[in-house]
Amino acid sequence: MTEGNILELFISVKGQDNRKSKRLITLDEKGVYEDKFYGKNVQRSVLITSVSSYELALKNGINAPYSSLGENILIDINPYHLTPGDKIEIGEVILEITHNCTICNSLSKVDSALPKLLENDRGIFAKTIKSGNIKIGDKVKFLK
Repeated sequence: MTEGNILELFISVKGQDNRKSKRLITLDEKGVYEDKFYGKNVQRSVLITSVSSYELALKNGINAPYSSLGENILIDINPYHLTPGDKIEIGEVILEITHNCTICNSLSKVDSALPKLLENDRGIFAKTIKSGNIKIGDKVKFLK
């Protein structure tokens, strides 16, 4: 079992371009409560990104601030090897991986090279299996 920690948490707010930083988020089967995408698409309801994505961007001369990849949850370990059906335990919550995050044009707003650079390293989508709260500093466990 691999373990890491929650570094940052974010929600998208309707009418705002930048994501809002949170110390705690609440998740249920519809996604991240208070997020503008809550209840829209269960398969894409939670985006988990590794700090390694930001490190890769920086190594290539792109200084992308946290949240600019669209994540709800930023962790200090790399989850990109996980496949659909794998589970992650974070605090009280259990998430199930649904698929890798696809590259979208919003990354070009940060830098035109970012979509291609992070093609397989932007993040993974998950859905909530067990509802609850996640807070900064919570442990992240990959369950196989």
